Amino acid sequence: MEITISTMKRATLVEVKGRVDSTNADELGEALQTQLDAGHHMIVIDLSAVEYMSSAGLRELVTALKNARAISGGDVRLTALSPRVKEVMSLAGLDALFQIYPTQVEAVGSY
Repeated sequence: MEITISTMKRATLVEVKGRVDSTNADELGEALQTQLDAGHHMIVIDLSAVEYMSSAGLRELVTALKNARAISGGDVRLTALSPRVKEVMSLAGLDALFQIYPTQVEAVGSY
């Protein structure tokens, strides 16, 4: 798994590439928490290049969302979900919890 973080005017963009499973999901969680701890409370996560996401990965996304929302005005939004991740999010019922956008521009612009 590769994680790329870019700071934009309105939000922090986190691009994830590869497989997110029980062996590396904690890396994703740590990267997201580091951004929140640094005061970057508006996060967009691009999952277009994620081939597989396990329940451990979903848990890290939900934890980041909960922690961001605990901060006044904070939020985690998702963009460009790959078909497999979109299906997993839907089956888990998480598509109702997260705001999901088709493109990075729309997701970042939503803040």
